[in-house]
Amino acid sequence: MPTALFTHQSSLHHQTPTGHPEKIARIEHINAALNGPHFASLDRRDAPDCDDGDILLCHPQSHLDAITAAEPATGTVALDGDTHMSPGSLKAARHAVGGCVAAVDAVIAGDAQNAFVACRPPGHHAEQSTPMGFCLFGNAAIAAKHALDRHGLSRVAVVDFDVHHGNGTQALLWDEPRTLFITSHQNPLWPGTGLPGETGATNNVQNWPLPPHSDGRLMRATYQAEIFPALNRFKPELLIISAGFDAHADDPLAQLNWSTDDFTWLTRELCAIADAHCEGRVVSTLEGGYDLNALAASTAAHVSVLMETTA
Repeated sequence: MPTALFTHQSSLHHQTPTGHPEKIARIEHINAALNGPHFASLDRRDAPDCDDGDILLCHPQSHLDAITAAEPATGTVALDGDTHMSPGSLKAARHAVGGCVAAVDAVIAGDAQNAFVACRPPGHHAEQSTPMGFCLFGNAAIAAKHALDRHGLSRVAVVDFDVHHGNGTQALLWDEPRTLFITSHQNPLWPGTGLPGETGATNNVQNWPLPPHSDGRLMRATYQAEIFPALNRFKPELLIISAGFDAHADDPLAQLNWSTDDFTWLTRELCAIADAHCEGRVVSTLEGGYDLNALAASTAAHVSVLMETTA
């Protein structure tokens, strides 16, 4: 079975103000990186628009209504100091959700072994009724709830290796005992959450903060000693990855010093756990990554490993 790549042109129409790090060029660089002979076997699919019901798996109707009403007719509007919308933002956000839902469908149906959703805006900071951190809807959490509630899975793990804590995914899955949410992230760093004592309503959340200026050696040791064993104990039936590449040493928004090889290693180890427990079923969705060259190289490395497991 192939690796599916979900994208949509709407990601190129979500405008942010000049100088904003979460910009259209991110997707342009990823698209360029995933072209060429090496990626010829990718099963390229358009990310569909989501249904309102998909968003409502994690967010109340009032949040959907507020985001819909906030989209401007022209220019950009600030929802907070970091999060903006333009005339194309709602469509892009709905396709980001739809891509994650469709990726779950494809992987569970056996139409694809695994999938990567290269859409924006990202999602892991959006809380139940609060857009923040560039995010409007909780893409990864919605994908998890879709797998549980509509496909009847019993255990879904979400691993978030973005450099910023996935406070939104944590909030959306806090009371969901069928999930295990594990995140590694720099601390201290915005948004200031993600301490080890934040464990979820049923001990279904694990936070592993990493100090500024640490590198891939500490990351690898932490995953080997703590995160991989927790995943193996949980035995997920589906693994969802919040794939943020802003822990790269070249990223301007944080101070972790991971290399592209570190993302390769981490992806390969997560895929091995998926092979052991959930028939290799992995859905990965783009989160952060703001140095364009590092983002492109790291994404290409991540997707290359996903493709290896289908060979």
